[in-house]
Amino acid sequence: MFFWVLALLILCGFLWNYKRQLKIADITDKYVFITGCDTGFGNLAAKTFDKKGFHVIAACLTESESTALKAETSERLHTVLLDVTDPENVKRTAQWVKNQVGEKGLWGLINNAGILGVLAPTDWLTVEDYREPIEVNLFGLINVTLNLLPLVKKAQGRIINVSSIGGRLAFSGGGYTPSKYAVEGFNDSLRRDMKAFGVHVSCIEPGLFKTGLSDPIKATEKKRAIWKHLSPDIKQQYGEGYIEKSLDKLKGTNSFVNVDLSLVVECMDHALTSLFPKTHYAAGRDAKTFWIPLSHMPAVLQDFLLLKQKIELANPKAV
Repeated sequence: MFFWVLALLILCGFLWNYKRQLKIADITDKYVFITGCDTGFGNLAAKTFDKKGFHVIAACLTESESTALKAETSERLHTVLLDVTDPENVKRTAQWVKNQVGEKGLWGLINNAGILGVLAPTDWLTVEDYREPIEVNLFGLINVTLNLLPLVKKAQGRIINVSSIGGRLAFSGGGYTPSKYAVEGFNDSLRRDMKAFGVHVSCIEPGLFKTGLSDPIKATEKKRAIWKHLSPDIKQQYGEGYIEKSLDKLKGTNSFVNVDLSLVVECMDHALTSLFPKTHYAAGRDAKTFWIPLSHMPAVLQDFLLLKQKIELANPKAV
């Protein structure tokens, strides 16, 4: 009996792996629109899918990065300047994309544009500190999706939303994690709404990666700028050396940071080209072995492990 159960499990595993390897055909006639192509995941994705033969439309925020990307890619790739927080810019871009793709529609929409914003204790922040990352990471993503959705439905294509492990666990105060939690919710409702139209919706949850988004120097500068304007009470509660102590604590987590950006692009590739794309992709060793498993654990365990990385306050009772 045990032998037959084992054989059945092995067969199921083989069939599941075989199913995941089945790919779509004729990618050379398909269009893919990617946001946030100036640097990082989006930049590498644009280059990768251009080499594969897709007609890539890469949205960049700056003219200089747009020019640099075109210089490194084929004539198939087109760039467009896009600020996802500007509704009129998004609307004009959607019309331009419609003219480009014609009756074929848009096979792939990769919502990759995002910012980190300020990561700091909640009582250091104002509502404006929350507003910027939420405008870019959430409302920008939703607006781009809504404007391009008719083209994706026409092609019965794919929508890929780049979220984060910050959409599964709140590892810091600030607007980044609330924006990513909301992206996860939007992604799930969109996936169910689009199923009847033959549109597949996937969510990618990268762990900690070494990109411009996660530059520790910029993050520290933002924290120090906020510190200068804090009330004397809060400064007394946290202590003058709080930021420096936090940085020393974070140095021990450098081994968690992934440097290979292709891990995320491989997830995009599977979601874009597989006949059976997954609904969620975890990218990075830390995401698979720590963050995602921890997100399923009881809150008491999550708090215990995450609070171990916090610095003890100098005088929390000071008022």
